[in-house]
Amino acid sequence: MLRLIIGVAAGYVLGAKAGRARYEQISKTTRAISESPVTRKVVMMGRQKLSDKLSTQPKLEPMVPLDERTTVLVPQDQLRR
Repeated sequence: MLRLIIGVAAGYVLGAKAGRARYEQISKTTRAISESPVTRKVVMMGRQKLSDKLSTQPKLEPMVPLDERTTVLVPQDQLRR
């Protein structure tokens, strides 16, 4: 707990010395990065990969289509290869 208080105090003192202009510069850069389409895409891909890893649902693989509009899906672990 003491380390947290010391860290917060040090951050406050250093932030106060840097001044408002530096704060605005950091804030503007942070906003630009977080609103970037590239950053959003990377975050979305990371979330999807994490979701896939944590998913309890079996992954489905397509089998031979029955006709042009119908495809049968089976869990990966049940495929006979």
